[in-house]
Amino acid sequence: MFSFINEFSGYNQIKIALEDEKHTTFRTPICIVCYTVISFGLKNIGATYQRVMTKIIDNLIHDKVEYYVDHLIVKSKDRHNHLEDLRTIFKRL
Repeated sequence: MFSFINEFSGYNQIKIALEDEKHTTFRTPICIVCYTVISFGLKNIGATYQRVMTKIIDNLIHDKVEYYVDHLIVKSKDRHNHLEDLRTIFKRL
């Protein structure tokens, strides 16, 4: 069995270190703002996201999970194991 998970908003769940927020500062007509979480378009965000995901699912990669960019594929031999594998993944995410 397979399940496909799109981590579309996963990028917006990872906080930027407080000392690095100043590097994301930009001006709007109303005020000056900075990012507090990683966002699409910032340099090296793809690599940062991959590093975080590898830490989260490290011991499951190639056994129960495959991932590419912001997509996860959960794979299991039968329905019962698949539900357990999904629970494990969702708890970690």
